Amino acid sequence: MTATSETTRGVPGLAGPALRAEVERTIDSFLTARRDMDTTPEWRDGVDALRALALAGGKRTRPTFCCLGWRAFGGGDHPGIVVAATALELFHLFALVHDDIMDDSDVRRGNPTLHVTMAEAHRRLGWRGNPEHYGRNTAILWGDLCLAWSDEAFHGCGLAPERVSAAAGLLHRMRVEVLLGQYLDIRGEAVRADLTDCLTILLYKSAKYTVERPLQIGAMLAGAARPDVERLSGFGVPIGEAFQLRDDVLGVFGDDAVTGKSILTDLRSGKSTVLMALTRERANATQAAEISRWHGNPGLGEREAQRLRHIVRDTGALRTVEEMIHARTQEAVAVLDSLPIVGEVRVALTELAHTLSVRRS
Repeated sequence: MTATSETTRGVPGLAGPALRAEVERTIDSFLTARRDMDTTPEWRDGVDALRALALAGGKRTRPTFCCLGWRAFGGGDHPGIVVAATALELFHLFALVHDDIMDDSDVRRGNPTLHVTMAEAHRRLGWRGNPEHYGRNTAILWGDLCLAWSDEAFHGCGLAPERVSAAAGLLHRMRVEVLLGQYLDIRGEAVRADLTDCLTILLYKSAKYTVERPLQIGAMLAGAARPDVERLSGFGVPIGEAFQLRDDVLGVFGDDAVTGKSILTDLRSGKSTVLMALTRERANATQAAEISRWHGNPGLGEREAQRLRHIVRDTGALRTVEEMIHARTQEAVAVLDSLPIVGEVRVALTELAHTLSVRRS
């Protein structure tokens, strides 16, 4: 079965629920087909666990921007673009599985993370060995499989081979950039990243990965000229940075019932964010001692987290980050008028930029 045969529809709308639903149908179809390649229970159970995680929620931001990039340069109702966009979501699934292991996270999208699910199965069945060790190791393997399937979906999407080949170069760059960003993020926890470091992490781990590259990949698949593809960075980078800045705010001040993950995770891990770097820079001696004691402390509880939130507010760091989000959103939207893109896509990108900048999940 080719990747394109797994969806018979075109591109539903420009963004929003219809497109998300189509991407999710394609993910479901793709993973169901891979599950049915083998009848062994172990294989089917593993793929079903991946499928449950993939369909448990998520904004489908990267597929959305990929499809908007396609539409922006005249791409029509070809089912292959949804498959290509789904390839980005499969890569994202790989990244999430590995990220959850690195962060020792228990919850993703309101459900147990994959390594926790695997560990619970080991424990429930009374197998030999350490359940947590088994859970981490098997989740790494299933995550790696998502990376392989991302390639399969992208190169088998059914769009013009020469365009797929050209866009694959951008896909490769996106992967390298997000892995670099993840490395810098992990390193930042060890060496206490400063504001400059955090802005670099922001660029590579989120801005390029979430908006810029998916938008450019869609444009390249539609046959856009390379100079026009490069000009999309003027929108993609600032709105991608705004997206991550909002994510960092939600990681400290969000509602875990809405975000789908614990709002203590980032504080316990000592995550390197612009928000916390600004807080450290502006903290007085007493505040700095509190930050050093609790930011990155696995024993942090809600009471200690609340104290850190007060410090973030009192230093003005939260207000500054909100101003940065607003400024980057305005910068991105202003660039749209100068881009040679379809008018209705310009409107959709404008609306999406504002939606992402004020989101609560």
